[in-house]
Amino acid sequence: MNHGTSIHPAGRARARAALAALLVSAALLAGCSASGGSSSDGTAADARGGSATGGGPAPAPAATAGDEAGRQAKGDVAAPDYLSTFALDVDTASYGYARRVLGDGQLPKPETVRPEEFVNSFKQGYARPSGNGFSVSVDGARTGGGADGWSLLRVGLATKAADDTTPRPPAALTFVVDISGSMAETGRLDLVRSSLAYLTEQLRDDDSVALVTFSDKAETVVPMTPLRGHRTKIREAVESLHTANSTNVAAGVERGYDEAVEGRREGATNRVVLLSDALANTGETDADAILERIDSSRREHGITLFGVGVGSDYGDALMERLADKGDGNTTYVADEAQARKVFVDQLPAHVQLRARDAKAQVAFDRETVQQFKLIGYEDRAVADEDFRDDSVDGGEVGPGHTVTALYAVRLREKASGHVATATVRWLDPVTRKAREATGSVETGALDGALWGGSDARLQVTAVAAYFADILRGGTLPGTPALSELASRAKKLAAETEDGSVSKLADAIGRAAELKGAADDLPDAPAEGEMD
Repeated sequence: MNHGTSIHPAGRARARAALAALLVSAALLAGCSASGGSSSDGTAADARGGSATGGGPAPAPAATAGDEAGRQAKGDVAAPDYLSTFALDVDTASYGYARRVLGDGQLPKPETVRPEEFVNSFKQGYARPSGNGFSVSVDGARTGGGADGWSLLRVGLATKAADDTTPRPPAALTFVVDISGSMAETGRLDLVRSSLAYLTEQLRDDDSVALVTFSDKAETVVPMTPLRGHRTKIREAVESLHTANSTNVAAGVERGYDEAVEGRREGATNRVVLLSDALANTGETDADAILERIDSSRREHGITLFGVGVGSDYGDALMERLADKGDGNTTYVADEAQARKVFVDQLPAHVQLRARDAKAQVAFDRETVQQFKLIGYEDRAVADEDFRDDSVDGGEVGPGHTVTALYAVRLREKASGHVATATVRWLDPVTRKAREATGSVETGALDGALWGGSDARLQVTAVAAYFADILRGGTLPGTPALSELASRAKKLAAETEDGSVSKLADAIGRAAELKGAADDLPDAPAEGEMD
């Protein structure tokens, strides 16, 4: 996906050049709902600023005339940007891989840590919409811990879960399997074989699969074949997989898309599933160049890419970029239990989509908010003005998915009233019609203390985000030490009776032993969005 680059210059230029527009937007925002959340399956309302299909960002937050006049008189370059725009992300690979590396007695490399993937690895308990759109929940709490004035603000998006009352369309899945020499290590090709065996049993008779392998070159082992009457043939093909030579990911992906296009079924969910350690060492090794070869097939036929990473030595950056550019998502499996969860519990139900090209934009109110920082999503940044440009790629979201965006927010002294409005925009996967849903939050919703008093799931989210931030260097105000995070995670595991939270506590404990106390955090900038 092309998510754009820096969002700051454009936002600042608009703020400086259009004070009148900002004041009008403030009036529009005053008509939005109070704290909490809302959901919508309809098209965007014109009153939110911009049309459902036209370009332009969501309404900008309020600015006081005195603040703006003072900045102009002083000759300031531009007012701070109070919009945050990003493509939705349901990936979890970064967290899964970090747990694997920590289990091996090492700290993950900072560049492999993506906080949004840590956060999105845990249940949130958001209300679900009644239809095929999104629900939007916005809440938060004060962080404390010496970070005066700071809160965590949570934007939660959720889709309706899959159910048996509305049968999903059939699936046409092309499995692209890495059989290079590096896949011989235990926990790689053997795990892929068992994963595909699980999935073959879970898919329906009216689903179809193809199997492509690659090492130094790619080969079609099974062309697109219906499962009805052919399960044994497909199972035997999977069991016969064995390792060969070097890793030509480009050849595998290109052949996989060729097979997916050749076997494409109208009305079905057509998807390429790449299973690899992503350690490309032969042929084209750049993700953008690899996806460029099959770009027309991807766009014209709507074929998405699902990346499944394996192996203790894993090409995280390549797999992540492939999934981004391939309109898909990634996960990581380290053992049989995780493989069963992904291929038995999740993938069969999630082969269809609830939303295409989904983006979110959060408009902060400058009268109440002094600073804010989106935790993670750097690779998913979208230019503010591209929020309602439906030609700009967003994220693909399936049934039952939740997406969480966590912000560090510093309120102005004695601030009261509206804090932020969150808007999610997506295309219906069938009609390609643009739809939106919104939710907003007031200062009163952020009054409670984060630790001990707030929602347990919000606390789990905070622990996961702080953990990720520490692993990649730490810049967030109020970040506890790893030992404190581990202790809080253990208490939350008992409170929620959630095994995944227990595993989080174990991972934090191992990191604490390896890393020691959290690094000192630098002072934050004085205004606007933090770098």
